[in-house]
This record gives sequence, C-alpha cells and structure tokens, in this order.
Amino acid sequence: MQEEIKKAVEVLRAGGVILYPTDTIWGLGCDATNENAVKRIFEIKRRADTKAMLVLIDNPAKLQSYVEEVPDMAWDLIELSEKPLTIIYPNAKNLAKNLIAPDKTIGIRVTGENFSRNLCAQFRNPIVSTSANISGVAAPANFSQISEDIKSAVDYVVNFRRDDLSKPTPSSIIKLGKGGLFQLIRE
Repeated sequence: MQEEIKKAVEVLRAGGVILYPTDTIWGLGCDATNENAVKRIFEIKRRADTKAMLVLIDNPAKLQSYVEEVPDMAWDLIELSEKPLTIIYPNAKNLAKNLIAPDKTIGIRVTGENFSRNLCAQFRNPIVSTSANISGVAAPANFSQISEDIKSAVDYVVNFRRDDLSKPTPSSIIKLGKGGLFQLIRE
C-alpha cells in the first residue's frame, strides 16, 4: 500500500488526476487547490463545472484551513457518525476557485478508510473525490465497473483494492448553515 500511496502522491503533486479507492466508492481525485487539475476532472467526467464535487481530508483539525468558520455542530456530527459523512460547509477558502460552489460552499468528508486517509495525510492537501463515471452514467460499485474511458483518461490508476467486490456505502450528506441551521441532503 505504501508504494501505491507514494506513486499517487507524486502524480497529485505534479497536477495529475488519479483513480483511487475511497471510504465509499472508487473516485477520481486531484489536488483540491489546483484549478487546472480540478478542470481536468470536470472534463474527464464531461460534467458542467457548476456541479459540485467534494474533497477528502484525513483529520478534522484540517477543516479550519478550508472553511472560514467550522460550525460547532460539525464537530459532533463527525465524531458521532458511524458511516462516511460529507458535510457541506459555508464560506470555503484556500481551495481551487472552480471547486467552490457559486454560494461559496464546499463539501468535505473526513475519511476514515485506511488507503484514502493515508493518501490525504501524505499528500498534505485536500484531495478531490468524485465518482469515477461519466456524468449521467451510474456510479460504479467497484473497480471492474469503471469504464475504460475513465481509466484511460487519468494519469494514474491505483492498484490497491481493485479486486474488492464489497458493496460500497454512500456517504450521508448534511449541509450546515449559520446559526445552527442544517439540511439533510442524503441519509
């Protein structure tokens, strides 16, 4: 696993796009602070750049680097969640401009899965995580379902967990606002 992480980090640092396993499904990833890399993911997915993508980080303490103010409720949600949880935060900062939604929000998930957590830790930047599919096509449940178009468009395909056929659990999505307001997007 360490060799795979090392190679993926090299590609990310060079502004490349990777195909990698996450705490939910296989994802397309890049440096979330690199506008050109983010643009490439939109192009690979054939997706309008107005549709949001989320980022992964390895430690909740890093949230304050990418969000103006982390609502108190977020800390409890992260601590108590028993499955992957994506939280949409207001007032994103220090990320590629084309990754931040028009309303200045960003979806961030603190990954607990071993590979993606170590990848984020060693890369030391947030990593884009979006499903490895062409926009409008169903997201693949495992590596074998990822289209050749996607595989051939990225700069590096991680070898780790390619044979894992377990059914992925999608993340819950909660949007947090000011004053304790929240909206459950996906349970």
